[in-house]
Amino acid sequence: MWRAAVAIFFAAQISFAQATAAQSGAQNQSPPSPSPQSSTIVLPAGTPVELVLTAPLWAKSAKPGDSIYAQTAFPVVLNNQMAIPAGTFVEGRIDSLTRPGMFSPHANLQIDFTKFIFANGYAVLLPSPPLQADIADDVIPAVAAAYVQVTRANDVLLDNGAQLQMILQLPLALDATRVAGAMRKSGTVAQLKSATMCRPVPATPGTSDTVIPGTPGTPGTPDIVVPGGPGMPDTVIPGTPATPGTPDTVIPGTSGSPGIACPPPPVVVPDSKAQQNFGAFVLDATALVAGKQLSPGTFEVTWKGLGPWAPIEILQNGKVVVNAQARVILLNKQSPANAAKTRTNSDGSVSLESLRFAGQSFALYFDWQP
Repeated sequence: MWRAAVAIFFAAQISFAQATAAQSGAQNQSPPSPSPQSSTIVLPAGTPVELVLTAPLWAKSAKPGDSIYAQTAFPVVLNNQMAIPAGTFVEGRIDSLTRPGMFSPHANLQIDFTKFIFANGYAVLLPSPPLQADIADDVIPAVAAAYVQVTRANDVLLDNGAQLQMILQLPLALDATRVAGAMRKSGTVAQLKSATMCRPVPATPGTSDTVIPGTPGTPGTPDIVVPGGPGMPDTVIPGTPATPGTPDTVIPGTSGSPGIACPPPPVVVPDSKAQQNFGAFVLDATALVAGKQLSPGTFEVTWKGLGPWAPIEILQNGKVVVNAQARVILLNKQSPANAAKTRTNSDGSVSLESLRFAGQSFALYFDWQP
């Protein structure tokens, strides 16, 4: 009997120990962590990035190939996730420059951007390496086309603090962890002073004329006539003639000099005289554009300006057959010939992807996601 009781006691102790261990293990087990955000942030093509210039472009010395330095003026966010904090440094270079003329108080610049540098030292070259295998080799990764209101009298073409809008023409891949590290170190955008050396010259007043009074003249005395006696003539004693005075002497004053004002600062403005563009292309096979099917044949295309987005018209035999939106993509070299590129969609249909034009350094892309 006592052996059965001992066996029951030890069995109960073992069961209690096992239950206690299981409960302890459950208490010590950490709760499941929430699924982290994606380790890579990919900003899509067409994303705008607002910039402020941190080094001026001097009117006399600026030229294609010169470096451009800027900061992001506003954070870039994708799906509630920080991608580029405000104050991130950006490097680029001048690709092309048209200076203001006597009758054209404007300058045109194309700026190609090459690098982002985050506050924690994280540097991203453009195009970002994970996507280099998927891009067309003539597409500029990020670009700003600046139409600047400026005269030949300005000593700077673009001043410190000038606002530019960069457009990502290719997707930009970023390391989310390193971006998060940069957020903790990012500060405010630098407060920049104008770099212009121009200082207004105030007007100087003139001096009035100086008048030195002349001397008055003296009146003459009349002749004195002494009557003669009977049979005697009068005796005339001549008077003295009058003496003239001297006129006032006038010493002319000096004229004042007008003030010299500085020209207004350069300002990036919309190009109100956007050029009308024309092109032609040939489709060798049926393709879709903006949901409409184009049969093989020769077409013309027209649009205004250099985007980044533009409404276009596709014509055949002078008649509009398609109205669509296209992205105007700037290229780093001129296209050797007209070219229409198509893509095969997942459902087997074929869409027009892009158009290039002989001798032009821009292309049209339709619904483009490289």
